[in-house]
Amino acid sequence: MSSGKKPAAISGVAASSEVEIMTVYPSVAAYGLGRVFGSMYESIPLRIMGVKLSNLLFVLPTAPIAAGLYFLQKVTGFRYRLTNRSMQIWNSLGNRKVKEVSLTDVTDVLIRELPGQQFYKAADLVLIGGKGNDEILTLPGIPYAHIFRQTILEARDSRQMIAKSLETIKARPAIA
Repeated sequence: MSSGKKPAAISGVAASSEVEIMTVYPSVAAYGLGRVFGSMYESIPLRIMGVKLSNLLFVLPTAPIAAGLYFLQKVTGFRYRLTNRSMQIWNSLGNRKVKEVSLTDVTDVLIRELPGQQFYKAADLVLIGGKGNDEILTLPGIPYAHIFRQTILEARDSRQMIAKSLETIKARPAIA
């Protein structure tokens, strides 16, 4: 019962093709107005029955605006797609790639939490790379940014190990 196609040596590893690992949509914390709301929601730390007073005062009156911002983001915003070869930015709707950075160019990923993002449990991810360790890509408003950061770093490390393994295999003398 063989389909004729040789299975991958390691499940999920594809040295010769690009495979999606994870796609993340930014939260409303990616936008200035969303961060303003987040700052407002965190502004009064006094708790009433376990709920911050600022949440009780500000969340309900601003909910329609926040919902509109969320909808607008889903229609006109972006999504971030991590593959085994690159970090890509795509339009939220449709199939238009906006930007792409190879994982081999990434030396580190920093988490930058801006004021107002704490409420959403979000932060910006900054991909560092190049010869001068410059910012090569910023992904604003990533929910649970520490998880996506770790996934990017693991994908980068895997890409580097695969590249080294392929170089070692190519350097071997041919057996006649």
